[in-house]
Amino acid sequence: MESNSALYAPCPSLPNVQEMVRTDPFQVPEKYIRNETDITKDAGLCPHLSSEVPIIDLSLLSKGHKEELTKLDQACKEWGFFQVVNHGVATEVTKSLKEAAEKFFELPLEEKNRIAMPSNDIQGYGHTNVDQKVLDWSDKLVLVVYPHQYRKLDVWPPTPFKEAIETYSSEVRRVGEELLRSLSLIMGMEKDAVLGLHQELVQPLSVAYYPQCSMPEKVLGLSAHSDKGSLAIVMQEDDVMGLQIKHNGKWVPIKPIHDAFTVNVGDIIEIWSNGKYKSIEHRVVTNESRARISYSTFCLPHQNAEIEPLDQMILASPGSFPLYKKVTYGDYLRETKKMKSEGKAHVVEVAKIVS
Repeated sequence: MESNSALYAPCPSLPNVQEMVRTDPFQVPEKYIRNETDITKDAGLCPHLSSEVPIIDLSLLSKGHKEELTKLDQACKEWGFFQVVNHGVATEVTKSLKEAAEKFFELPLEEKNRIAMPSNDIQGYGHTNVDQKVLDWSDKLVLVVYPHQYRKLDVWPPTPFKEAIETYSSEVRRVGEELLRSLSLIMGMEKDAVLGLHQELVQPLSVAYYPQCSMPEKVLGLSAHSDKGSLAIVMQEDDVMGLQIKHNGKWVPIKPIHDAFTVNVGDIIEIWSNGKYKSIEHRVVTNESRARISYSTFCLPHQNAEIEPLDQMILASPGSFPLYKKVTYGDYLRETKKMKSEGKAHVVEVAKIVS
């Protein structure tokens, strides 16, 4: 049976961006350079909107606090994105992961390449978006942490990084489950309904290293896209900005909040909600002076899970008809993987019912 991790994208070997910068900080190969249209893409930059990004208190959500559930509903509907505070993940847990990741990326390339991604999978150290015309200015360590049977321990980093990943991922899994339970409630279902729709919650972790770049205005650390799962839970560095989200056609830079997680709605929540909650398009920019590391945990359904708009969300929609087709999650991934376009075109082409 095909593993969940093999569904994403095979990863041919590519140059290591961190090593390129270390060897020659002024080198930016043509395959990474985007034209001005690609960078701006009909969306101006609106830094003043950063202060309006919704903030959700998980301690209140977990108690079923009605006002906080209403805030979550509005955040998912109007932004597709929010920051989570009071999530209960201890500072020493997040600090341990950050320290271990920094040490890992400081290792010589030959040591990191001992856990390089194989050519037919995404787990390990290397690159994931390799089929694009223009490459992303980043290197990644990608691991499927849960369920255990999808782990490929031969491409896991050594201790203490391995232990830090285990502890952090267990805690973030709890956060993800709490958020999915709250989504169940605001979609008018029993608390565990959305978790049940996943069949089995699959949880990859992506640790991305974005080196500094001598021409930051010409590259992207991560191309504009929406996530193909249910939720993404991201830990950013406190003092280095890079993440930008698309809101009302404009790019909004996200200023990290100390000890907060940034969370965005993925394509599957958009389909289940019949479009009430839109998956958020986002990207990562680089800078000239400092490298940046981010830690993204994804909540995904099992590949056999059936994805379609929920009955109560259809009834609550204008016209009371479904906007998306029924598809298994594995088929959705396979079809979107074939597409080369960035942004959200894959959602329309694979799942949207075109009238």
